[in-house]
Amino acid sequence: MGRPVGLGRVVAVGAATVLVLGLLGAPLGWLWAAVAPATPVVKSGDGAVYGQAQPEQPIAADGWFSLLGLAFGVLTALAVWFLLRRHRGPVGLVVAAAGGLAAGLVAWQVGRRVGLASYQRLLDSAPDGTRFSKPADLRAGGIELFLGVLPVPYGNLLLPAFAAAVTYTLFAGWSRWPSLRPEPESDAAWLAAPPPLPAGPAGVAGSGPTGGAGSQRADEVSSGPAEARPAPPAVPEPPAPGEAAPPRG
Repeated sequence: MGRPVGLGRVVAVGAATVLVLGLLGAPLGWLWAAVAPATPVVKSGDGAVYGQAQPEQPIAADGWFSLLGLAFGVLTALAVWFLLRRHRGPVGLVVAAAGGLAAGLVAWQVGRRVGLASYQRLLDSAPDGTRFSKPADLRAGGIELFLGVLPVPYGNLLLPAFAAAVTYTLFAGWSRWPSLRPEPESDAAWLAAPPPLPAGPAGVAGSGPTGGAGSQRADEVSSGPAEARPAPPAVPEPPAPGEAAPPRG
């Protein structure tokens, strides 16, 4: 087991990981702006109105953000689980969810600003009836003020954090270590255990040179042909009746 990690180090590692994941939301936002279709609009006296009666582009933009957010959340959980293995558990779960939320916010703000300057310029200076495109934005997600003060994200902005939390929890549930971290001492004990003895020729485990092959050779010698074995010594016959016994002493 490793040495206990101090609270300050845990907080520093967690904050750095959340910051890195949040910065990775910038390329995620660029990718979202590249794949999400822009919405055609028409300049009018009241601003920009949809160029179609029921445009599908805003729905497609929400769908692309949701798919990319879910994929990013799964990759976030994978990275936190394998790279921060010493902090597996509640700390890793919080880091993964917070990193997914930060990445979602950054991706939304970066993606919606791609082409936004050109759109605002045309909206301010173009004559009425001019057709142009509005950059992708979210309709099923955003930030609203709780009690008029606290900003709270909602909708598909939460999908990266949701996917990261669910994936990390599944990894924790399937882990074969109670501490969620590899335990090298158990592996070393398993490696140090002696391997099982191989079965002998007669199918009995542990039959070595003295109990297996040696016994087989002894059986082969004792089970040889009868001519090769020496004959037992002859027993003397008893004396005939009336025959004088040999002198004693």
